[in-house]
Amino acid sequence: MSTSISIQDKKSFINWFLTHYQLKKRESVWILNYLINHESLLSNVHFIREARFCPRGMIISAQCSEEVAFRFYKDHIVTTDAEKSFHDIRLNRHEPIYIQLSFKNSHQNAEYNAVLEDNPFLPDDFFITKREKQLAKEFLDYTLFKAEQKQLLTEIDYALDHQDETKFITLTKKLSQLKASYDAKSSVMDE
Repeated sequence: MSTSISIQDKKSFINWFLTHYQLKKRESVWILNYLINHESLLSNVHFIREARFCPRGMIISAQCSEEVAFRFYKDHIVTTDAEKSFHDIRLNRHEPIYIQLSFKNSHQNAEYNAVLEDNPFLPDDFFITKREKQLAKEFLDYTLFKAEQKQLLTEIDYALDHQDETKFITLTKKLSQLKASYDAKSSVMDE
C-alpha cells in the first residue's frame, strides 16, 4: 500500500467508485462528490481499512456490502448522521480524514487497493498471524479433548464402582475413539 496517493488518483478512484457502486445513503454520494470538487480537502483524504480506529474516520458502504450504511468517527464520538459529518469535513478542511469504503470483494479490488494507505491508528495487536491462530486452535482442541477425557474417565470410574459392565465397555470405546480422533487431528496439525 502506498502512502503518497496523488489528488488526481483519488479523484479518478472516487469517480470510478461512484459509477460502479450504488451507495446505501445518498448523503454519501454528496460527500464523495464534494471531496472530488475540493482539492484542498482531497489532499487530506486517506483511504484505509478499519476507519473505526482513526481519530477522524468514515465508513461509506455500497448496497452490496453488509457493513453499516454510514458511520463517522471523531475522537470518541460516533454518528450515523451524514449531514453532521459533512459539516465537520467543511469546517475542518485541513484535518486528515480517513475513509473506509465497504463494497463486495473490496479486499480484492485493484482500483481500491491502488489508493489504499496503511492505517497508522491500528492497535499493535490488531493483526493475528496464522501461526498465532494455529496455536490458539491447537490449545482449544487440547482443552476440549482434556475436558471430554476427564468426563469420560469420571463416568468410567462410576461404572466400575457400580459394576456396570455394559456402561464400562461403551465408555471405554468412547474414550478410545476420543483419543484416536484427537491423535489424528494432532498429527494433521503437525504436518
